[in-house]
Amino acid sequence: MSATLQRCPGLYCGRQRLENNTWSECGACPRGFRVIESYECTRCKDDLDAYSWFYLGFMAMLPLMMHCFFIDLDAKDRKFSRKQLILTSCALAETIIAALFSILLMEPMGQFRLYACPVNKFSDWYTLFYNPTPNYEKLLHCTQEAVYPLQTIVLVFYFLCLINMCVIRPLVSTACKIRGKAPIYAALYFLPLLTFLHALACGLIFYSFPYLSIAMSMISNAIHYSMKLDQSFKALVRSSLMEIKNFVIIYAVLLRSSKNFKRLLRNSFMCSAVPLSAVVPDDNADDADVPA
Repeated sequence: MSATLQRCPGLYCGRQRLENNTWSECGACPRGFRVIESYECTRCKDDLDAYSWFYLGFMAMLPLMMHCFFIDLDAKDRKFSRKQLILTSCALAETIIAALFSILLMEPMGQFRLYACPVNKFSDWYTLFYNPTPNYEKLLHCTQEAVYPLQTIVLVFYFLCLINMCVIRPLVSTACKIRGKAPIYAALYFLPLLTFLHALACGLIFYSFPYLSIAMSMISNAIHYSMKLDQSFKALVRSSLMEIKNFVIIYAVLLRSSKNFKRLLRNSFMCSAVPLSAVVPDDNADDADVPA
C-alpha cells in the first residue's frame, strides 16, 4: 500500500499510517521514525553500527577528558595526590553512570542496546535546512532526527553528566574532606559549551572524529612533554613509566586514540601520516655534525 502513496516534497517529509488505515498529510516523521523512498515514515529498528558506537564513545570521552584536565590544573602537586585520585574517580564514575542511563533511556528502553536509523548522507544531520516550500507558498516543517538516536542521546548524556556531578561530587568531597570547587565551576562552563558544539557541528564531528582524536592525542602529548624540565629521551621515558600520574595520562591518551586506528586504516594516506608525529627534533641536534 505504501507504494501508492503520493510524492511528498523535500527530502525528509513523509506520511504516517493512521488508525483507520489511511495516511496523513506530508509532514515530519515522529521521533524514532524516518522517511523511506516510498514516502512512508517507518520505525527505526536497525542495530547501531560499530562506527556509530565509536562516535558515541568519542563524545562520551570529551567531558571525561575535560574533567581530568581541570582537576589536574587545579592540583598544586605535580605528583598524583589523594585529592586528584578521588576527584578523577568521581569524574569517571559520573561519566559511566550517565552513559549507562543514556542507553537505558533510549529505544528499546531498559536494554543495553540501541535502535537506530542509518546515516546515509551529511544532510541527515541538518534536516532543519531542508524544509520545503511547495509552490513557494507555505513552509512545510519536516525537521526531524533522521539519525536517531545519535543527536538526542548525546544531549541526554551531557545533561546526566551535569546532574551526576552536582549530586555525587559534593557528597564525595564532604565525605573525604577535600576541596574541589574549581573543577565543578569549570564543568558548569564546558558542559554547556560541549552541548552547544554538538548541536551545531554534530554532523562534522561524526565524519571527522577519528582524525580529531588522533590530532588531540598528538597535541596533548606534545603539551605534556613540553612542560618537562629535562627534555632528554631517557628522562622522558623514565618519567612516563615510573611516575603514576604520567603513566595514567599517557595510557588515557593511547586508549582514546587506539580505537580510531581501525577507521584510519581505510585511508592509507592518512594512516601513513600518523607516524610523522613521532619525528621530533633532538635537543642535541645543535651539537651534531651538519653536512655542508
